[in-house]
Amino acid sequence: MNQTTAPAEFLGHPKGLFVCFLTEMWERFAFYGMKALLLLYLVKHHGFDDADGYILLGTYAGLAYALPLLGGMLADRYLGMRKAVLFGGALLVLGQLGMAMTGTPAQDGIRDEFAIQLMYASLALIAVGVGFLKPNISTIVGRLYAENDARRDSAFSIFYMGINVGAFMSSLIVGYVGETYGWGYGFALGGIMMGLGLVQFVLGQKHLLGQAEPANPALLTQPAFAGLSREWLIYITALIGVVAVWQVLQVRIDFAPLNALLGGHEVTLTELVAVVAGGLLYAWFTWLMFSGIDAIARGKMIMLLVLTTVSALFWGLYEMTYGPWVTMAERAMDRTTFGIEWTAGQTTAIGALCVIAMSPLFAWLWPRLDKAGMNPGYPAKFAWALVFCGGSFGVLAYAAANPGSDGLVSLWWMILAYVVLVLGEMVLSPIGLAAVTALSIPRVVSTMMGAWFLFSAFGEMIAGRLATAAAITPAADGSISAAQALAVYGPFFTQMMWIGLAAGVLMFIASPLLNRLTR
Repeated sequence: MNQTTAPAEFLGHPKGLFVCFLTEMWERFAFYGMKALLLLYLVKHHGFDDADGYILLGTYAGLAYALPLLGGMLADRYLGMRKAVLFGGALLVLGQLGMAMTGTPAQDGIRDEFAIQLMYASLALIAVGVGFLKPNISTIVGRLYAENDARRDSAFSIFYMGINVGAFMSSLIVGYVGETYGWGYGFALGGIMMGLGLVQFVLGQKHLLGQAEPANPALLTQPAFAGLSREWLIYITALIGVVAVWQVLQVRIDFAPLNALLGGHEVTLTELVAVVAGGLLYAWFTWLMFSGIDAIARGKMIMLLVLTTVSALFWGLYEMTYGPWVTMAERAMDRTTFGIEWTAGQTTAIGALCVIAMSPLFAWLWPRLDKAGMNPGYPAKFAWALVFCGGSFGVLAYAAANPGSDGLVSLWWMILAYVVLVLGEMVLSPIGLAAVTALSIPRVVSTMMGAWFLFSAFGEMIAGRLATAAAITPAADGSISAAQALAVYGPFFTQMMWIGLAAGVLMFIASPLLNRLTR
């Protein structure tokens, strides 16, 4: 960025930060509102069983976080970030509106297959749309600051608050509208607000300081195939990709030994592709280590690989909030506080509210700790994140083992669990975004942002697969009692607690070595 011309600022940051803030806020409003409803919608409207609902939730969300790897690469090489964000946002709007056409509820085992296929197609549109928008809006934020600008971590904390403002509003509003007035109304509301976010982005693009434009605009206009320009070829190929994702979401692999290893549940094609993609990404990292970069850059990239890998485990635990945490709230929780009863989907707003409350504190905290020479390195922050994550499951495990006199768990236990979990989120997620822009080799920063979200995708799939251990088979009349639910959730949450705590301890042990790599 040309440092000789001071950009227009607001609250001590470039105005472009707040353009990105609002765009991401409305995108997350649409995405998380739909996600808060999705599992309940699958189980209660279309008659999916718990395990199939968990797996589809994890598979879809995994794709939504895996595709940013491709979206980041296309923006780096051809489209530029601004065009990628606009195209991705348009796909998101179409997908949300498609989800609004819910068809008829399942009855006596008979499902509305047309509505289900439309749902799969809409999920594909959203996944591909996120692939184009998600890595590039984050990359724009990083590009608004010089590499050594002390405001960078603070900017990402502010940006991350925008994500959670959208998530909080959507969980409360979309969750309530969808569960009270109809699933379709909730999904449609998300699409409308995403459209408003796109309008805001177009009006505010002048504040991006030219940092989101194509690296070589001439390449986009050149004919690439059958007379089509490279830009239009990218858009058409992306739409073909939507069709492919639509089908991939439904493919299961019937391989008995592997199915037995996974508790009798068929593996999805997406999970197999994820394993292959992860292997290829590690191979690419290895090649990059020996591609003429100096020792310090190599050390930074190795640290980034470790942090990115650890993030997959964190998100694998964290994303249970949209699976077993929601079904526990639905089946075994007294959701009334101060005379107001929350819906199960609305409980997902608690986490976002905690992030909003904590973001100013952490945005203030990091620069102060840095000035005092007490700012923990990236590895130590990630270690704390895992410990807090495990602790949040410990809270719910205790609550499940000690219900109230009515046999239900108080909502206050879930609120406490979210407070502990979000402490971990705040020392990992915004810091991880900042780490990608600070540790990456400049020529691959958008690709590395995509890789960060790819490992978030692995976390989503891990969450969906692990959650099948918390699946509950209803009684003959279709009901699930609170006692039956808590008997499953208590031991399950205890297992997740020990996984998080053990991983955090191992990360603390590895921190000194990782820090030495970047010196």
